[in-house]
Amino acid sequence: MTAESSLSPARSVVVDAFGEPETFTLKENDPGLPGPGKVRMRIHAAGVSYVDVLVAQGLYQLKPSLPFIPGSEFSGVIEAVGDGVDPARVGQRVMASGMGAAFGEAAVIPAKLALPIPDSMDFPTAAIFRVSYATVYHALVQRATLKAGETVLVLGAGGAVGYAAIEVAKALGARVIASASSQDKRDLALRGGADAAVDSGSQTWRDDVKAANGGKPVDVVVDPVGGDATEPAFRSLAWNGRHLVIGFAGGYIPKLPANLALLKGAALIGVDIRQFGEYEPEKASENLAALLDIHGQGKLHPPIARTYPLEQFAAAMADAKGGKLAGRVVLTMNG
Repeated sequence: MTAESSLSPARSVVVDAFGEPETFTLKENDPGLPGPGKVRMRIHAAGVSYVDVLVAQGLYQLKPSLPFIPGSEFSGVIEAVGDGVDPARVGQRVMASGMGAAFGEAAVIPAKLALPIPDSMDFPTAAIFRVSYATVYHALVQRATLKAGETVLVLGAGGAVGYAAIEVAKALGARVIASASSQDKRDLALRGGADAAVDSGSQTWRDDVKAANGGKPVDVVVDPVGGDATEPAFRSLAWNGRHLVIGFAGGYIPKLPANLALLKGAALIGVDIRQFGEYEPEKASENLAALLDIHGQGKLHPPIARTYPLEQFAAAMADAKGGKLAGRVVLTMNG
């Protein structure tokens, strides 16, 4: 275990009461030395997502105990290890995810959650890679059993999960139609490899999707949006289609007429990357290894729209909540 005197002091964003980001405080909040089976990370970058903001506002389905440190995905360097962890891991570059702990300069987490990153991946990229890309890989490979040549319709294509879905689906040999709310987001989707992009606010959206697919319905829908987007997307499925439910960034959980599944022979499939990791840890590890291999082939490029220093966490969270940026928001710290 590294001696405590050799560890640098650390600050964290602390949520004492659920609310808006400007009510949170950045203060000294050293996590201390790691206990058995844990590591201490010096954090270099943290992704800021819409879900992170919802959790901090107390509006997410899982509510952490107060006080807590927001943020769920981050990257950095292991600077100390607890009993039972290989001392050789000190100095290792890693990415991590978990409910809380990311928005700070250091964190103590279970060693199994700190995963090595390749030399080719920088810290900002590593901080936004694991959650969204692992989610869509699991969704498309295990849940949808996507086949090369099938068509994937991606809702919310300018968001973290949506953009990752475009790149992963293309890497798996699919045709991709992206649906997004702004021209900037549609342009980003096309740069990411989408074969076509449609305006999610179009009055003729279903016709636009069908036209983008040569007059045919689609095979798979990736849906991190929910709300008003879900039913028309499900109606756009082909026979044997699969609609992947990933989240509800659209603001509410929709209701779907059950007869649509019968009429289309289609399936509504839930995707929960957290429970997948708990129930099938070996498969989750295999998925991440496959994703890092695809990244090494130069096929995955998580887009960063804006970076902020840790001191400007409130502005970063406001950007993530606003959902107008084409790409991810990242906090940087420790050089």
